[in-house]
Amino acid sequence: MSHLSFFWLEANNHHHIRAIQSNLCYSIKKAARYNRLTLPSIPDTLLTLNILCENPETTVHDVANLLIDDPVLTANIIRTANSAIFNRRNIVCHNILTAVSRLGIIRIRDIITAQIIYSLKNTTIENIECNKLLKNSAHHSRQFAATMALICQKMHLYSNKPLKLEPEKALLTGLLADIGLFGLINEYSQFIEQGNYLDFNIAKYIFQDNCALTSHIVLNQWGFDADYIAVATNATTPHHTGDISYLTIARMAHHLLLFKANDAAIHEHEIELDLTGAEVMYELTNMPALEFEEQLKQITHNCGI
Repeated sequence: MSHLSFFWLEANNHHHIRAIQSNLCYSIKKAARYNRLTLPSIPDTLLTLNILCENPETTVHDVANLLIDDPVLTANIIRTANSAIFNRRNIVCHNILTAVSRLGIIRIRDIITAQIIYSLKNTTIENIECNKLLKNSAHHSRQFAATMALICQKMHLYSNKPLKLEPEKALLTGLLADIGLFGLINEYSQFIEQGNYLDFNIAKYIFQDNCALTSHIVLNQWGFDADYIAVATNATTPHHTGDISYLTIARMAHHLLLFKANDAAIHEHEIELDLTGAEVMYELTNMPALEFEEQLKQITHNCGI
């Protein structure tokens, strides 16, 4: 199944066949099987926060005390807590304790991870092609995430019953859907350093094919829930109830972005929709391109991430 975050990669069967037959593809799958993939390098604060999230006795004071030692993270979290998408009651908070109380411990972890991953994608690395791909991923991840949030907002407007979906979580699942790309980039870099050669245009399709695998590993090891993993792997969870899920929203976003880009791949991409989903897709597919882009920009601006 196609990785939903790679909506920007043009379908190319020739490149795809060469990709899955390459030694690099075999090497990546082997590294994943034996748990030898290199995970993204993350700050100590996030590592400690992950440990706190696993402790059922952790309080908001514990998290606030951790974050207050990092002025940049503290400022970012307060800004995010006051952003339109996370502050639907429009009550301004002025300190980190209030921000953590409002957002919740797990949501704080998710937001910080998304912020750090976005920063890592915009960090310059030696390989020019990999560097360009990561920056491209940063841009398109935000586009994909904002589209998910927009669809989720519209679903609430059109639905005649309460939905257990939050636009802010839809945004975060979209932002982290291709988190496994770092491990793939690292495997490619090592492959090249060992004296091998592979056309980078072929490598992109290896990344697309294996991003679900590596993203699942990262999200699982870092303690993210089944919704994040479902979106990152484009696969329903074993306990899926049939209700509209974040994966449904992600597939709708993927389809919508293909449509907006006039991508021929849309003819091979099918989604199942209920009446509410169909109404949302009808509105958004008929929305003028400039208005659609403006709404996405507004969401990314308002999310504080």
